This record gives sequence, structure tokens and C-alpha cells, in this order.
Amino acid sequence: MAKKKKYYVVWFGNPTGIFDSWAKCKRAIDGIAGAQYKSFESFEEAQKAYNKEYADYKGKTTKKTLSKEQLKKIGEPNLYSIAVDAASSGNPGVMEYRGVDTQTNKQLFHQGPFKQGTNNIGEFLALVHGLAFLKKNNSNRIIYSDSRIAMGWVKKKKCNTKLKQTAKNKELFELIARAENWLKTNTYTTTVVKWETKAWGEIPADFGRK
Repeated sequence: MAKKKKYYVVWFGNPTGIFDSWAKCKRAIDGIAGAQYKSFESFEEAQKAYNKEYADYKGKTTKKTLSKEQLKKIGEPNLYSIAVDAASSGNPGVMEYRGVDTQTNKQLFHQGPFKQGTNNIGEFLALVHGLAFLKKNNSNRIIYSDSRIAMGWVKKKKCNTKLKQTAKNKELFELIARAENWLKTNTYTTTVVKWETKAWGEIPADFGRK
């Protein structure tokens, strides 16, 4: 039986990118201290991963299809909600984020594109923007995010990115500071919920660039 083809994402190497063989991946990481790479079963999975961060996949196995029992236990999404998401072309790269009505997919807010950002930063800013949006509108809807990392950052009221501030991303870091300040100076009752992608498909706010 022929060996199933794999695709390799190199987040930190020389060069970075998506490679269709281990030999090509190995050349990109040889001699690189702290190289960041991982294999995926399909090009689509690899492309999605490359637009996120290595920390999102480090030590994790490929997601498996859920059983009927698992799907039943998760249930259906609460449509009385908003959903947020971000997209980054490269890591770092041009980034934008938005929030939509979960039921209608109507866009409620959108920011970007920013010249240099990461997907995790975008997910964090999208969540904070969503919380502020719901509070401003006195809404008791819940908010969905598909990023556990961003949810953790919001809980800690700190964008714990490793991206360094430069003249190119100054505007983005100013927005991060504003978001952190909002979290520290505001209270909210909104429930933040993890979007169950394996059960429900891509989050409604997804930019469709998989």
C-alpha cells in the first residue's frame, strides 16, 4: 500500500512555508535552533495551520471526526449570539478581524487590514471588540470564538503575543493597548463560549480563506 502523502508546515525555519515532502521540510529546518514545524494530512489543513501560530498546534494530534454520541452531547450552537474571528496572511502578516450575527451572518464590525499582525492578536482584539460592542448595545447575547488562546488572553486581560512592536505595526499595538485597558477598566456579564468547529463547521465569522 502506498504511503499517504503528508504536508509539512514550517513556521520558523529557512525558508518558512508549506512543503509537500519531508525532504523539503528537513532542508528548511536543518541547523535552525528552535525550528517550528508539523505535519498535516491535507494541504487544506496545512494552509489553515500556516495562517495561525505554532503554539496552536504544538503537541496536539490531528483532530478526529466526532461520533454521533459526541455530537449529541455538544448539541447545537446558540443562535442568539455573535461570533468573532480573524485572518492573517502569513505569520506575522496582513491581519484583519470581524464580528457577525451568528444567525444571519450579518457583519457587525470589522477592523483592518493591519500591515503586520498575527492570527492570535486578531482573535484577541475581535473578542474584546465584541465584548465592548455587546455592552454598548446593552445586549445579553453570548459571544463565540474558536480560539482558546484568545479566550485565555481575555480572561487574563493581557495580549500575551511574542510579536515585537515596530514602526510597521505601531497602529496595531496602540489598539492592543486600548483593548487591554478596556478589559482592566470595564466589567461585563457576557458569556464567552468556545465555538465547536468539529461539530458545527467553521465559525460564522470565518473569512473563508482555508
